[in-house]
Amino acid sequence: MNEARWQPYRRVRTLLRRATSLCAESEVGRLTDRELFLVGVGLYWSEGSKSKPHAVRETVTFINSDPDMITVFLAWLRLLGVAPDRLRFRVQIHATADVAAAESYWRGITGAGREQFTKTTLKRHTPRTVRKNVGDGYRGCLVVRVLDGAELYRRIEGWWTGIARAGHRLR
Repeated sequence: MNEARWQPYRRVRTLLRRATSLCAESEVGRLTDRELFLVGVGLYWSEGSKSKPHAVRETVTFINSDPDMITVFLAWLRLLGVAPDRLRFRVQIHATADVAAAESYWRGITGAGREQFTKTTLKRHTPRTVRKNVGDGYRGCLVVRVLDGAELYRRIEGWWTGIARAGHRLR
């Protein structure tokens, strides 16, 4: 098939996609504290560690590779009054990646000092898999942990239970 033939259509599709995204972005506007609170609970509910009946762990631990999600999560913790000195960070990355660059990148995203970062966890590459997360843009995942977070974890668990119950009442 002739690639050049489809280029104008791809260009138009890219412009339309970008316009739709920018319009949707403007619909959000500024977040209120309540909106940030609810978004943060949702982020934790989906990406945070959870206690299980067979493994009770009341720790606040969040992991993600999206820097925007990490930024919103940290803003949520600030809203909750979590002091920066209670935060610890750990990079999880494949051993074949540029570990030093990833550590520096995540320090820049979080604004945290080296002393708040614990030893990076290196994931071993399994040659049988074909990884797509490679190259200069690959920075692994960041684990965010709140020290002495048991009480906060219990509150978060209660908040997402409250949201779930409120959702059931909408049926």
